[in-house]
Amino acid sequence: MHSIVFKTTAKLVTMNKALLSFLLLLSIAASTVSGFSVAAPRVGGVNGGSSFVVAQKFSTVAVPVQPMKKGDMQMGKMAKFGIFSPLVYGAKIVLGQDKLNKLRGKGIGLHSQVIGDFAGWSGAYHLRTRLIKKAKTNGDILGFLV
Repeated sequence: MHSIVFKTTAKLVTMNKALLSFLLLLSIAASTVSGFSVAAPRVGGVNGGSSFVVAQKFSTVAVPVQPMKKGDMQMGKMAKFGIFSPLVYGAKIVLGQDKLNKLRGKGIGLHSQVIGDFAGWSGAYHLRTRLIKKAKTNGDILGFLV
């Protein structure tokens, strides 16, 4: 009885170590991706926003928002290589291009549905299209669209 408990406990400790190692690796990898970093505000003021100036005046730069066109949400020809690109390439080898595209389409459809449900629940349904476009941009940065 004692050896069974010890073996079970040893398996749990090994599983916990593996899980923690994986989470640590994932967090290190995620911290290196610039998609997760907060963009620094543009600083203006004395000396052109030098970091040696104590009192700095923050200024914002207006970026013109272009209206979305019907063809804006299509995939581009050249996707960025990101942290998950090796996983996608491996899935492409194992599953094949057709099955990978079907699986990717189901995942994108489910994610878009969750975004739509969240936008409706939060009362910001008018932001649904922007959120989906942002999800596509983030997926490209992370390497899901290679």
